[in-house]
Amino acid sequence: MATPTRIDRRFAALKREGRAALVTFVTAGDPDMETSAKILLGLPGAGADVIELGMPFSDPMADGPAIQASSQRALKSGQTMRKTLDLVRRFRARDQDTPLILMGYYNPIYVYPKERFLADARAAGVDGLIVVDVPPEADDELCLPAMAEGIAFIRLATPTTDAKRLPAVLANTSGFVYYVSITGITGTAAPDAAAVHAQVKRIKAATILPVAVGFGVNTPEQAKAISKGADGVVVGSTLVNAIRDTLGANGKATGETVPRVLGLVEKLASGLKAA
Repeated sequence: MATPTRIDRRFAALKREGRAALVTFVTAGDPDMETSAKILLGLPGAGADVIELGMPFSDPMADGPAIQASSQRALKSGQTMRKTLDLVRRFRARDQDTPLILMGYYNPIYVYPKERFLADARAAGVDGLIVVDVPPEADDELCLPAMAEGIAFIRLATPTTDAKRLPAVLANTSGFVYYVSITGITGTAAPDAAAVHAQVKRIKAATILPVAVGFGVNTPEQAKAISKGADGVVVGSTLVNAIRDTLGANGKATGETVPRVLGLVEKLASGLKAA
């Protein structure tokens, strides 16, 4: 992908500003389609630089309880992959600049099926994919076809990705590298900033791609600390917890749901801008 993409342009602009990107994660359709759309459309104005939109799945094995619950809420409300792409279209009708990445698992893509999904995702305005259960050894299955469609394929590196494994992880990665700051599942432990910075430095020595750090980053203070040694900071569990915490007794969104999520994003963005 020789032509600069939205992802490339956004990270380049932030590098000129001298700050890290705030990458926000929410699950499509959580807690319902209309509330999800309001949150998604409000994220850039609240300070999100890059958006990850979760593709709901019944068995999200790499995600912690918070994001698992968000997938269950979305599925219960009737969210489907086609509705998720509809959300992307609605977003693109309002915002042509903010990078939007779909994150999740291969099964919903496979049954769509894959070829139609990639064409529909590109047409809707998807910039990248993070599919956590498709390893580099299976690049022919999804990574290379996605890149052929002009969709970046963003790979995860972890604390256990050693010098022998790293070249395989980076080989066909595009957009940015997502560094998982802890071992285990999302939202269950706090990262050690110094250890994260050392790992990011190691990865950046092997690639020209930006490196964004996620898993376990939940507060403005954590985001600020991590941002001092990374190109981006990913925050997800604390946002989906804000959705959960504002639902009514019937499990439906309330008047607090959207403002609470966007208010958190504003605080996180302010912390990064001050870093």
